[in-house]
Amino acid sequence: MNLREFKLERYFAEYEFKAQYLLSTSDCESMGLSELLALADVEGLELWNRLRLGYTQSQGHPLLREEIAGLYRGITAEDILVTVPEEGILIALSTVLQAGDHVIVIDPAYQSLYEIPRALNCSLAKWPLIRQDNRWTLDVDRLRSQINRKTKLIVINFPHNPTGFLPSQSELDALISLAREREIYLFSDEMYRLSEYDPDQRLKPVGSCYERGITLAGLSKSFGLPGLRMGWLMTKDRELLQALRSRKDYTTICSGAPDEILAFIALRAREQILAGNREIIKNNLAVARDFFAHYNRYFNWLPPQAGSVALAELTLNIPIERFCEIVLAKKNLLIAPGNVFELGGNFFRVGLGKKDFPHGLAKLGEYVQEFLV
Repeated sequence: MNLREFKLERYFAEYEFKAQYLLSTSDCESMGLSELLALADVEGLELWNRLRLGYTQSQGHPLLREEIAGLYRGITAEDILVTVPEEGILIALSTVLQAGDHVIVIDPAYQSLYEIPRALNCSLAKWPLIRQDNRWTLDVDRLRSQINRKTKLIVINFPHNPTGFLPSQSELDALISLAREREIYLFSDEMYRLSEYDPDQRLKPVGSCYERGITLAGLSKSFGLPGLRMGWLMTKDRELLQALRSRKDYTTICSGAPDEILAFIALRAREQILAGNREIIKNNLAVARDFFAHYNRYFNWLPPQAGSVALAELTLNIPIERFCEIVLAKKNLLIAPGNVFELGGNFFRVGLGKKDFPHGLAKLGEYVQEFLV
């Protein structure tokens, strides 16, 4: 495959571990190994203490898959394939798609969600979120108009990165009905699921409620454990799952043994981990609202509806990428500009999941006070 440079990942690779302050990270607050092990129950500690560093089962440790299945209704361990999250995207899209297929992808999106179909020589259409005032909405009628006889796959991502948009369940149901009507596969990136501000607004996972649905999920975002590199694909289509398993034989083959047991421990302690991260997001949302209200001469704040990320807009007559360069140089503060998401306008991503978020926002405030006011 002829893949283009991954703009967001190259941007973070260059600056993330050099900058003192980060304002645009997408994951929630992480923890140390000892902190995670302190949350382990008796079974988890026994698995950890008896761990051997051999090969693991390709589909994933059976106990881990049982814990994952417990996150969903009507799903068993046999409906789960454990993967690295990014690997899951590659495996799923390259399994479902062939050259010449038509693919519709929500826009903006994490680059691999549309770059892999493009590299597979598929015909690509982007389905944009619509901005109305300072909110985001879906236009299902527009999606319907984009479907043609060659449409093989629709790719969605809710809660959405980078906007924090979350549709209603009825909107998602309409989308699923449209896909079912045309017998189109639906790939759903649900990496930010379980970080909803109101659990009653949590969407049903696509992989469990649509026969051609595939859910991607993992521990990197809502759990704040990206260092484990643990995720999964979930589908009730057993023939498709077998094809996904076969494709994984050409990537990682199996997961790391320590990663699987640590993921098992985290899932067993999920209520405590998720509650703590949701509290951090809640507090940071209040800080962000106050900050952008105070500096509304310079920024528009587009409040998220779920998840650990959102977009803000610079209203000054300066390109956002140049603004981010200046702030990095002056305040050692890393901000991800909209162009790394191939997003037009003067947007930048705001990451709400870390305890030190107020410090990063304070640095942005210092820059505004010193150079703009």
